[in-house]
Amino acid sequence: MDIEQIFNQLLGNLSEGVLNLGGRILFVVLTLFIGYWLIKWVKKLLKRTFTKFDVEEGTAGFLASIITVALYIVLGFIIAGTFGVDAASIVAILGSAGVAVGLAIQGSLSNFAGGILIILLKPFKVGDYIIEDNKGNAGTVTEISLFYTKLQTIDDRTVVLPNGTLANTSLTNVTKTPNRLLELKFGVAYEADWKGAMGIVAEAFKTDDACINASDVEVYLDELGSSAIVIGGRCYVKNEAFRFAKQRILENVLARFNEEGIEIPYQKLVVLEPEKENK
Repeated sequence: MDIEQIFNQLLGNLSEGVLNLGGRILFVVLTLFIGYWLIKWVKKLLKRTFTKFDVEEGTAGFLASIITVALYIVLGFIIAGTFGVDAASIVAILGSAGVAVGLAIQGSLSNFAGGILIILLKPFKVGDYIIEDNKGNAGTVTEISLFYTKLQTIDDRTVVLPNGTLANTSLTNVTKTPNRLLELKFGVAYEADWKGAMGIVAEAFKTDDACINASDVEVYLDELGSSAIVIGGRCYVKNEAFRFAKQRILENVLARFNEEGIEIPYQKLVVLEPEKENK
């Protein structure tokens, strides 16, 4: 075989390899495009289906995330098969590396398991206002995903909490029931008209529109403190009205106390300097 024949054979093999590689790359690009479009279509279909059957928003989002991840994994197997990688080989490799992978992502697996527990047990759902007792994080649940739950705080910040943490710590679901007990306490001086102060507190609660039933308002003598008589008041309000009702009642009571000359005692610090001896 002369040099020209060898060169032509190499060129032919190279051209065939380039064409095969180019065809595979083109197939991968088309597969990615079509697969991405199909996954988006499936997500929209799932959303319509969940809405039709009135599936709770957090559950719907969690299930949609699982299905989406599964579809992307299938898409990855299809692309790997294009380059001659056998799916069984991938599974075998993943299986042999399972221990190492498990140790590396044990936190993520814990969060995933926590997400499943949250969806099944439903300690809260999207739209609930919760207080996480471990770190004191509080806010309205906006999303329950595979690994994390998002809260929106009153000052419009987003707090991202691991599902594993939420599933393994105590929390308070403030909005589990439609109504919430609003309880406030006020300290007045011992020299003040404490009975008159109780009347002012009662009026502030009963006249506030947020109180569900004015006849259920309770005003009571809560404590005889070291420097103040503590008066308590409480009534039930709607969850959404809690914060603003609290602000209004505090403002009204303070204004009336000032009008009636009822003193609210507060701690004072008195510094005594020793007298200097005349020299």
